[in-house]
Amino acid sequence: MHDIVDMERRGRPAVLVASRAFVEAAAAQSAALGMDVARVFVPHPIQDRTDSELHAYADAAIDEIIDRLTA
Repeated sequence: MHDIVDMERRGRPAVLVASRAFVEAAAAQSAALGMDVARVFVPHPIQDRTDSELHAYADAAIDEIIDRLTA
């Protein structure tokens, strides 16, 4: 989250991409850092997914990521 906030403060669009297990933590950290950053969440867990499954997660999320980057 710190990196996303730093990028945004430098005028560079950024989006946090994390698994759904971190929805509440991301909101709390975003509030603590004083910036409501764009966030996109993918299914959880991701660490034991196959390459094909991770590609499917990315394919499913890419349009939302682009939308948030260009909003």
